[in-house]
Amino acid sequence: MPSLQSLRRKIAAFKNTQKITKAMKMVAAAKLKRSQDRILAARPYALKMRGVVSNLSQRVNRSSHPLLQKRDGKKVEVLVITSDRGLCGGFNGNIVRKSSEFVRQCEAQGSQVNLSIVGRKGRDYFRRRTWPIRQEWTGIFDKLTFEHAIDIGGDLTDSFIKGTFDELHIVYNEFKSAIQQRVIVEKLFPVDAAAEFGATQAEGTTGGSYLYEPDEAELLNIFIPKHFQTQTFRILLESAAAEHGARMAAMDGATRNAGQLIKKVTLHYNKTRQTAITKELMDIVGGAEALK
Repeated sequence: MPSLQSLRRKIAAFKNTQKITKAMKMVAAAKLKRSQDRILAARPYALKMRGVVSNLSQRVNRSSHPLLQKRDGKKVEVLVITSDRGLCGGFNGNIVRKSSEFVRQCEAQGSQVNLSIVGRKGRDYFRRRTWPIRQEWTGIFDKLTFEHAIDIGGDLTDSFIKGTFDELHIVYNEFKSAIQQRVIVEKLFPVDAAAEFGATQAEGTTGGSYLYEPDEAELLNIFIPKHFQTQTFRILLESAAAEHGARMAAMDGATRNAGQLIKKVTLHYNKTRQTAITKELMDIVGGAEALK
């Protein structure tokens, strides 16, 4: 039977843990509000950019731009976006499981797969695996800016144009709500308007023909790099908001669990203390009876 002192120490430890998890929940909630505002503001622009690129890509020869050219798909790049910190429930675990599953599917189809990693958790996980990591970015979510999207998008665009890979797929958590995230596998390279922008394409082509100045090919050369930077930034914002939501939910659950443990151990402490008091009283009564 544990001593009363050890039980008191355990209760104090649980209370300290509960204070920490409650504080982390409040911090995550504050960060979630800012991240949610940013992603809700960025989504309309990113979707409209998709519509413009979709419309333009249908009106030019696909061979006119290297990012529109379809290849054999034997070399696949997978960009995995995780967080830099833990304590966010299944946020990172869901990502690495989905990424590993997708990589194995690509290898089963005869493709050569390389990884690019955003976030320390994904980097640490895949460093212990056999899949090669071509590029990694860490520590960007503390102060996420559009310059990070320019850096990542520029590296991926240049690598695709150079022929480093034939297809690019991004695995990330899409922000749905504070308590719900959805793992998405999204193909970015090469641009496939019919598949990637299906709904937007129909919307863009039903309004009739458009006259562009300058011509479509020149505009496409300007918009496509901007499009990938915008989509990269949107995806990073999605992941950041989803991370804060997952951490807030995880810390809320941890706080409740700590409260339940405190009640359980306190009840056990009170029973143990009452048993010790009863035993001492019986010893006193027994000693008094012996003196008679």
